[in-house]
Amino acid sequence: MKKHKEREKSGMTVEVRNNDVNKALRILKKRMQIEGLFNEMRERTFYQTRGEKRRLAKAAGRRRWLKKVEKQKEILYGSKKN
Repeated sequence: MKKHKEREKSGMTVEVRNNDVNKALRILKKRMQIEGLFNEMRERTFYQTRGEKRRLAKAAGRRRWLKKVEKQKEILYGSKKN
């Protein structure tokens, strides 16, 4: 019989310390979000036409721009309106 060699861990790993699985899950989710895995899964769920992709990209750009403008207003005029 062949002995199983230890496989090198590939991909994303999170160490569970002091049996705190909830904290490890939070860390894993944060890492996945930073890497963009959630967005990629959402994009691959359904087929998007070129027009849809373009509209979504344009809307995202508009949201980024509005957020930037809002931050600039906040810096200029002081506190937020809300």
